[in-house]
Amino acid sequence: MKPPPFAYHAPRDLDEALETLAGVDGKVLAGGQSLIPMLNMRLAAPAHLVDINRLTPLAVVEPGPAGVTVGALARHAQVARAGVHPLLGQALRLVAHPVIRNRGTVVGSLVHADPAAELPAVLAVLDGSVRLARHGAGERDVPAREFFLGPMEAAVRPGELAVSAFFPALPARSGTAFREVARRHGDYALAGVCAVVTLGEDLGVAAARVACVGVGPVPVVVDVTRACERRPADPAGWAAAARAVQEATEPEGDVHASAAYRLHLVGVLTGQALDEAARTAAGAAAGTGAGAGTATRGHAERAG
Repeated sequence: MKPPPFAYHAPRDLDEALETLAGVDGKVLAGGQSLIPMLNMRLAAPAHLVDINRLTPLAVVEPGPAGVTVGALARHAQVARAGVHPLLGQALRLVAHPVIRNRGTVVGSLVHADPAAELPAVLAVLDGSVRLARHGAGERDVPAREFFLGPMEAAVRPGELAVSAFFPALPARSGTAFREVARRHGDYALAGVCAVVTLGEDLGVAAARVACVGVGPVPVVVDVTRACERRPADPAGWAAAARAVQEATEPEGDVHASAAYRLHLVGVLTGQALDEAARTAAGAAAGTGAGAGTATRGHAERAG
């Protein structure tokens, strides 16, 4: 299949890109791993295509004390190699296949807002944000809870460009995990759960949050702190938290899985993810080297 006709633009810097977007009805091309198939299947028919791949200053991964900033041209593989955030690393290992990760971009995945994708759930559970820029209007930061509006719908207004995403650092004594079930590795998940667990000074559960993929129109985020046992001795100790997450989701059935099966998966995966995250947090607190690390581990990496 071939894409519909469009005018192609290749701006040389951010100002030119924003000026171009301000005057056209267009789509932004970064990695293209989602956009190109949509064009070929005629699911998208923009009059203009704005290719930002020459904007190399956006191909940056910048860790800091507060968290990690990922530029709009930072590829999945580049971010994974940088090792700057444990949950990002865990999620990126589940994204598609190496050839996709070599070209696809983290910010592009967020803007695509596929409810079955891993990265929107990571941004949501960490309460991160996306920075949007517009010609003549500066920039604005949109928190994850306001960024994902529905299936394949993000809070990017006409003329705006998503220039970066911010993933907050983890508190001390925190662990993360990402669990999902897919028919084949690299396929979209039938259901998935990512978890962040923070332990108190007494190593009891001080905070616990999960985000689910594939069971709602947007990532479903649930704070399960109150439902968690203070010191679960085994995975069964997370049963109340798993039920709380199931109650917060409304999965739909399709040719790949029934709604009931997806709901069952959410419960099982929540227990597994919380247990793994808590064990990782305990290892980090004990200084055994089993911890997930912090968001500031690693180094700034720039492509090109």
